Amino acid sequence: MADQQTTQDPGERRLSTREAADRLGVKPETVYAYVSRGQLASRRAPGGRGSTFDAKEVDALARRGGRREPTASGGELTVRTDITLIDRDHCYFRGVDTAELAAHYGYEEVAEWLWTGELRRGIRFTAPRDALSAARRAVAALPPHSGQMDQLRVALIAAAAADPLRFDLSEDTVLDTARSLIPTLVEALPPQAAERRAAGPLARRLWSRLTAEPADAPSLRVLDSALVLLIDHDLAASTLAVRVAASARAHPYAIVSAGFGALDGALHGAASGPAHRMLLEVLDRGSAAAVVADHLRAGRRVPGLGHRIYPGEDPRARALFGLLADVPRARPVLEAAREVVATTARHTTLHANVDLALAVLTVATGMSAEAGETVFAIARTTGWIAHALEEYGERPARMRPSGQYCGPRPPQPLP
Repeated sequence: MADQQTTQDPGERRLSTREAADRLGVKPETVYAYVSRGQLASRRAPGGRGSTFDAKEVDALARRGGRREPTASGGELTVRTDITLIDRDHCYFRGVDTAELAAHYGYEEVAEWLWTGELRRGIRFTAPRDALSAARRAVAALPPHSGQMDQLRVALIAAAAADPLRFDLSEDTVLDTARSLIPTLVEALPPQAAERRAAGPLARRLWSRLTAEPADAPSLRVLDSALVLLIDHDLAASTLAVRVAASARAHPYAIVSAGFGALDGALHGAASGPAHRMLLEVLDRGSAAAVVADHLRAGRRVPGLGHRIYPGEDPRARALFGLLADVPRARPVLEAAREVVATTARHTTLHANVDLALAVLTVATGMSAEAGETVFAIARTTGWIAHALEEYGERPARMRPSGQYCGPRPPQPLP
């Protein structure tokens, strides 16, 4: 099929063949196959070298299912996303440095902006009465020893059961669900102290569920910033689980449930717990050297140190440490954390990660060892919703990798 010879609109965004192929996740020759089948229109590039394609038309074809996922070296699945970029020692949400976002905006403001592209200053998410009542009853029915992740899971299920519109995957309905689900999860947790302002920022409402100690402005700022910084981190295990569920067109409550399942592991959302207990031990013994030596002698990794993505210090930890320095009650714990890092550095080059920074906050404010995981789970729910919205716009059920069978070759005798 010959290229169409037409004059280009100056405001029209044109893509080269390679750019169109990358956006569709196919080879350049496949792009021309789309042209021959009438699925794409092409134009000659200025000077007659190659073809160009309308960016909007390419994106529309990708949404209709023309896109096929490329594989990276080693055969790993690559998922296209415009939510998070991790570049050496920086993390960006939609191209904006996450530390800058955390320094200027609250959690709910960043969540709304991430979902819609609109920054609404002072926005507050509210929990629907029916969903919150159902969630609180479900949490109250749990055994006394149940932890906060148990409470979050049953609150999530109860809120889903109370929502007859949960199967509506239109963008507006999913966004309404997200704005109501997050405060429902927070307010379903039993309060540790009286809550004076139930309609205040989400960080303040969460604070009273995590500790009985009074909230001061610097400490609340650290908690709110932690919520922002933990919203997303590319395709972590829980986020991949969420995208698989969304690919199968699970509703928002189900995709968050998938995220909770993957998050509840010692190597993911629960990683701040061991760091919390380590810092308590350092404070109790008065020596980071003795505690680090015990970990190394037992062949255990030192909690809160090292990250497979960042060659240096985790930028989320760096931002939180800077804020924690302004919290007077956090200074002894912050000094213990720095001593852990310095002591370990004598043996191996490992830098602080966000789990260590979370542990400083939870120890300094009288929170439990599980509190960091709760903060992580609430924060990451925003990112999971963003990924679900992105995945709902893709070809359904595309997250279907092939297994490589390595069992006995058939035919085998009947067992």
